[in-house]
Amino acid sequence: MSRILIKNGTIVSMDRQTGDLRGDVLVENDRIAAIGPAIEAGDAETIDASEMIVIPGLINSHIHTWETGLRGIAGDWTMPQYGQAMHRGLANHFRPDDIYIANLMGALTSINSGITTMVDWCHNNRTPEHTDAAIDGLQESGVRAVFLHGSPKPDPKPGQKHFSEIPMPRQEVERLLKGRLASRDARITLGLAILGPTYSIYDVTRQDLQLARELNLVASMHVSGVKPVSPDGFRRMVADDLVSERTNIVHGNDLTDEELRQLVGRGVQFTVTADVELQMGFGNPLTGRLSALGASMSVGSDVEISTRPDMFGIIRTTLQTQRNIDHMQSLRTTTKALDKISITCRDAFAWITINGAKMAHLGQRIGSLTVGKQADIVLVRKDDLNMFPVHDPLSSLVMQAGVSNIDTVLIAGHVMKRGGQLLFANIKEKKATLQRSGERILRDFGELPHAA
Repeated sequence: MSRILIKNGTIVSMDRQTGDLRGDVLVENDRIAAIGPAIEAGDAETIDASEMIVIPGLINSHIHTWETGLRGIAGDWTMPQYGQAMHRGLANHFRPDDIYIANLMGALTSINSGITTMVDWCHNNRTPEHTDAAIDGLQESGVRAVFLHGSPKPDPKPGQKHFSEIPMPRQEVERLLKGRLASRDARITLGLAILGPTYSIYDVTRQDLQLARELNLVASMHVSGVKPVSPDGFRRMVADDLVSERTNIVHGNDLTDEELRQLVGRGVQFTVTADVELQMGFGNPLTGRLSALGASMSVGSDVEISTRPDMFGIIRTTLQTQRNIDHMQSLRTTTKALDKISITCRDAFAWITINGAKMAHLGQRIGSLTVGKQADIVLVRKDDLNMFPVHDPLSSLVMQAGVSNIDTVLIAGHVMKRGGQLLFANIKEKKATLQRSGERILRDFGELPHAA
């Protein structure tokens, strides 16, 4: 039996019963075996956490990891530029090997950043070979992931249907469920990245949601950013009883109040990606509107080509954007700013822990430091200059912490990073492969769009 004792840490558990405390966490094999002020563990391997904040592994609820090899190209892009250049252009030049190295290196970046679980929205799997390569990369990295099988969005060739008229390929989904992603308890599990009413005709949305329900899979869709193909699709999804807590909407900024109320009432999970939404003009993030309805939300980094998976930075952007919106609303209606902050740091930290686990339907396994859950654990150095001194650990995590403070990462009890160093062989070689991949794709594509 493998046993690790994380000793004398400042524990932020995100579990109401466990609470926050100074103490120890005992890991046995892949599980959290005990949490307490002082645990005797005999010959267990000990990690000194006396200058660490011990937290649940972070969860990125929306990321397009297949884009990793093209990081940085879209810093000035609008939504139309992204759709044209990425989906109708660059995506067509990806080979399976490009998807593999992108997913491997993107997942390793996430682990290095304290992210132990990714919801990987893969919508460039043009062939089964592309899909298998994407899963290969995730598996090799050691990350925990929900692999969302998606649909490419190329321009149709003569005689072909538009992508908006093509439902999720049942045969391919069933191949994965009967094969490498058959287990619902494995580190990599399957979900669906469907087009939804924004990107498909309603009949396709209906078929995809019915498939997800039949197979008991999470179904995630993008909403906002472009004029929807099926403007009445959200109302019809509710009326036809097609949505549930296993339905996930990413963005959703332009949903009407009534649409949002009905979707929340059916248990639909929402994911905000504020960095991309603010850049591409989607409108104010849903954060405040969801809060007003008492609905939980998760957050994600979204497109690798313009944002990075730094969950601390992401929650700061999301939190402060909504706080400002709420202050401005108070000024307009009462002529004074709020006397009490509208969304707390603990609320924000839940977005990347317990709420992310809920969105991915992994809440019984991850999301908090709870005895019996998987040992997905992160140690954050609190004596680094940007963190020190720590008076309120939760507030310091949300307002001061960053990727550079991640000291140690465990996934299912396996140490993936220790002493600030990622424990993965051949990183230099893999980086070179990623660079060659991105350079070839860009060369084959030609000139990229630029800001005016």
